[in-house]
Amino acid sequence: MSLLIENRPNASVQLGAIFEAFPDLLFDLDSGGRILDYRGSELTLLNLSPKALLNRHIQDILPLEIGEEFQKAVEQASFNQKTVSLNYSIDFGNSVRWFETRLVPSSPSRVVAIVRDVTKYKQAEEKIQRQLKHLSSLHAIDTLISSSFDLNLTLSILLSHVSAQLNVDAAAILLFNRESSFFEFATGIGFRTEALRSTHLHLGEGYAGLAALQRKTIYIHDLQHRKTDFLRFPAFNKESFVSYFGIPLIAKGQICGVLEIFHRTLLDPDPDWLSFMETLAGQAAIAIENATLFRELQRSNIELTQAYDATIGGWSRALELRDRETEGHTQRVTKATLQLARRMNFSEAELIHVRRGAILHDIGKMAIPDSVLLKNTALTDSEREIIQQHPRYAYDMLSPIPYLRQALDIPFYHHEKWDGTGYPDGLKGEQIPLSARLFSIVDVFDAVTSDRPYRQAWSREKALNYVRDQSGKHFDPNVVVEFMKIVDEEIPDIPCS
Repeated sequence: MSLLIENRPNASVQLGAIFEAFPDLLFDLDSGGRILDYRGSELTLLNLSPKALLNRHIQDILPLEIGEEFQKAVEQASFNQKTVSLNYSIDFGNSVRWFETRLVPSSPSRVVAIVRDVTKYKQAEEKIQRQLKHLSSLHAIDTLISSSFDLNLTLSILLSHVSAQLNVDAAAILLFNRESSFFEFATGIGFRTEALRSTHLHLGEGYAGLAALQRKTIYIHDLQHRKTDFLRFPAFNKESFVSYFGIPLIAKGQICGVLEIFHRTLLDPDPDWLSFMETLAGQAAIAIENATLFRELQRSNIELTQAYDATIGGWSRALELRDRETEGHTQRVTKATLQLARRMNFSEAELIHVRRGAILHDIGKMAIPDSVLLKNTALTDSEREIIQQHPRYAYDMLSPIPYLRQALDIPFYHHEKWDGTGYPDGLKGEQIPLSARLFSIVDVFDAVTSDRPYRQAWSREKALNYVRDQSGKHFDPNVVVEFMKIVDEEIPDIPCS
């Protein structure tokens, strides 16, 4: 075919060079968009014979909106004598093609349209963007798994990524209960009914159980043409699902659940889609394993804590059995000390150590001879020196135990006095740990309001007067103020006669 070119010096050579440089598809247009000539190997894309193109307007052979945009661009290039670029896609029924067009003015009344099919580049770009989104999703999931042990939250967010990145209608995760050997619904997204929440499957039962048993992904292209348990339930039938995937979740060789994916139209996944689905399933398995390990660690820690506390309680009861005149004393002062500590804004973590310290406050007396500890009369000076060693004995007994090191303040320092005249180290003022300062008031108050073989219990009024009198001497004045507030509020756990 010949190209219609204005009879100008070098015009033919110039335009021919352009055609050689851009062999895809070219049109020579007048300023109104009428096709004067064309060249290229991709004319079949337009579903028109070459002869049908001549003298037609370019907008007439393109979809309406694209044609109008094309015509405006031609007029703009012709009027301004500047190159104009266009990017657009055309749906050819069985595929969508992307085009990049440059409109280059060749004279005041002529424009050359250089059309290039950039579909493969567009597809490559879209693939890269999908991969970037996938990487972003995986990073977000990784961050969540490493920072949160809330399995429900983690799986819910993971399913959001499954739905968004795989572009599916619904997804669910079934967890394998090793104790009952059942797969049970954990969380889901995109469902219209509650039908799946009652899932209770044995290994090998249903598509999910079968995927777990066979340890491989099950893909049902069209549920509507299969005899499936899903469709036997009227509520689930309302979901109108067509395609199904069941992916076993395996961590360290153990089945921990199944990821189920549902879509209400036919799915035709490509290898990248399938690969990302498998990756998301792997992330779900890791999340479940981490949460399971964390729960097991928590359970072990709870059991260990309970064992330690039971041991501590046993030590305290053993001491009270040896020294029956203080029976019930430990329980009373522990409750009252915790009340006072809460009032003074101790944290829950600090209260744990306060409680243990209060229970063990006199544990050092286990090393005191019976002749001194159980003596019914006043102690001699030498005997008093012996009894005053019990805080050091407590330290020697408890400090080798890491679990109890933060509870040592009360057993070791509860006989120190605000004015520095206490023992074992003669600490003064705020050198004395706060927990020991507040415990000492409760301990003394309980002691003087309890009967002893060598004296009767003091009255409430006498005991309170003594506490007030010892403010700034034996006791921290600020703690005395808070202690008196508790007593004034008549909180029953503060012991008094």
